[in-house]
Amino acid sequence: MPRARIVLWLSLTLRSARSLCRARYMEGYPQGPPHPAEMENGSEPCGEERAPEAQETVVTEGAAKIAFPSANEVFYNPVQEFNRDLTCAVITEFARIQLGAKGIQIKVPGEKDVQKVVVDLSEQEEEKAELKDGAPVAPGDQPRTAGVGEICEEGLRVLEGLAASGLRSIRFAREVPGLRCVVANDASARAVDLMCRNVQLNGVAHLVHPRQADARTLMYQHQRASERFDVIDLDPYGSPAPFLDAAVQAVSDGGLLCVTCTDMAVLAGNSGETCYSKYGAMALKSRACHEMALRIVLHSLDLRANCYQRYVVPLLSVSADFYVRVFVRVFTGQAKVKASARVKFSAACGPPVSPECEHCGQRHQLGGPLWAEPIHDLDFVGRVLEAVSTNPGRFHTSQRIQGVLSVITEELPDVPLYYTLDQLSSAIRCSTPSLLQLRSALLHAGFRVSLSHACKNAVKTDAPSSALWDIMRCWEKECPAKRERLSEASPAFRILSVEPRLQANFTVRDDANPSSRQRGLKRFQANPEANWGPRPRARPGGKAAGDTVEERRKLHQNKRKEPADDPVQRAARLKSFPCKRFKEGTCQRGDQCCYSHSPPTPEDPAAGASPDVPETSYQNLPGSGVAAGPGVD
Repeated sequence: MPRARIVLWLSLTLRSARSLCRARYMEGYPQGPPHPAEMENGSEPCGEERAPEAQETVVTEGAAKIAFPSANEVFYNPVQEFNRDLTCAVITEFARIQLGAKGIQIKVPGEKDVQKVVVDLSEQEEEKAELKDGAPVAPGDQPRTAGVGEICEEGLRVLEGLAASGLRSIRFAREVPGLRCVVANDASARAVDLMCRNVQLNGVAHLVHPRQADARTLMYQHQRASERFDVIDLDPYGSPAPFLDAAVQAVSDGGLLCVTCTDMAVLAGNSGETCYSKYGAMALKSRACHEMALRIVLHSLDLRANCYQRYVVPLLSVSADFYVRVFVRVFTGQAKVKASARVKFSAACGPPVSPECEHCGQRHQLGGPLWAEPIHDLDFVGRVLEAVSTNPGRFHTSQRIQGVLSVITEELPDVPLYYTLDQLSSAIRCSTPSLLQLRSALLHAGFRVSLSHACKNAVKTDAPSSALWDIMRCWEKECPAKRERLSEASPAFRILSVEPRLQANFTVRDDANPSSRQRGLKRFQANPEANWGPRPRARPGGKAAGDTVEERRKLHQNKRKEPADDPVQRAARLKSFPCKRFKEGTCQRGDQCCYSHSPPTPEDPAAGASPDVPETSYQNLPGSGVAAGPGVD
């Protein structure tokens, strides 16, 4: 793994390793009756002995140090560090708001100097008031504080429903102040066993309580108002749709719900039927698919909450890398639930468009329903941005957080979706104007315009489509397209055959260049590493791991492409792949099959890991005094 130093733990017997793990876990485990948030389905998380992997990796992210199998048995993706950093920043500001209403001040690492100045100023003012009034300040009037790693009795109760290695929960405990407890849950026994050791490794057993249960069952068990969680974090592998119904019931009134969706192929329109079955909305293939995905997820959350007289208020909605992430607050209120339908006391009217587009002549496509309201709370986003900007050393991805949030604050909140420069230019088959030229033309015409954090070359504007196409027609006159090559039935011919009513001015204006662009902020992510993106699903035994994954990936690349004029080489290449039908017993071709019918060998990269690997245990367990080197920077 790039940018990570690896520590391998080998040897030691299985019995002594597991007994040492359980002994050290129970030393720091809270005694007495468990809290309702810590209840599960009747089994303790560390009660079983399980065969360990031959190797484990220790990585450092934020303030947490995590051990996880080198084999893909427990899911971990280092590319989502931005996701976890942003979540810590959002929960910190949420805790500041919630506890501030109770008179509790949180202490954030790195903000000590700022808080010291505030305390000094307040003390001077109090001394002046004492000199004037002669009344001393009562000790009970001093503000209460909550720090990182401390149990705050009136603090937030957090649930991570799918915790895997426990990295996110441990980071909450070590980086977010004002917490009462963090329940790290996972259905995998191996994952929960790993969480137990990671909790001990980081010394947060008093805050983080690993649990093994189905996330839906655990959340359904906490529907009562007194047992609900203040923060629920769901970051599943793929779609969170199976967990949303339980989540909107288990979060407290005004609580924070954080949801990640990595099934972007479904949300981006590659499978509209699947999107409808999971989220209750049809996704369309378009250049604005990333913001459409955010609005589909928000609508799905609100729809499920409405079933229980609840509704959602988005705080922050982000499209990043290969996933979307939404932060919403859930409230209870029948009047607001009725308003979610957007139509009151009357039947809905038909769409105000004809079957075909008036500009290009193509048929309209119907998608949705979508969330039509703003997808961010700009006041809350500003608080998070200010906190990260004044304390940039707190997170490794602080620069990207500042860039993304800065673009979000510049977005038009009341304009859904967006256009892209290449989309507009390719429609009329002409060269592409610069971003500043198109923004200037829209501003000269009296319309508002902004960027979008979801796409680098996006144009979000309140201009009607007729005005936007007039601007593009004027641009085509300056940079003519080859009209003789256009078919009369093509969209480009139909658009350009109409004379523009609006005369566009492409002179660049000073206010056309947004502040985030002028300051050169890191707004959009560059590829962080080779072969980055969604990782394989964690599987029992960790069959796809390490170099084997890379070898299999290289082996399967261009598998069915014809080699250059060499059928013999092609036949030999195909023989290196096992026949799937032969494994199932359905291949009828015998020796005539172009794929191999030989049984897989341990040396065959496509066959996965060998089943005859001897069991080894770890020589040094977390917390045994072994110094682990720094991991991911």
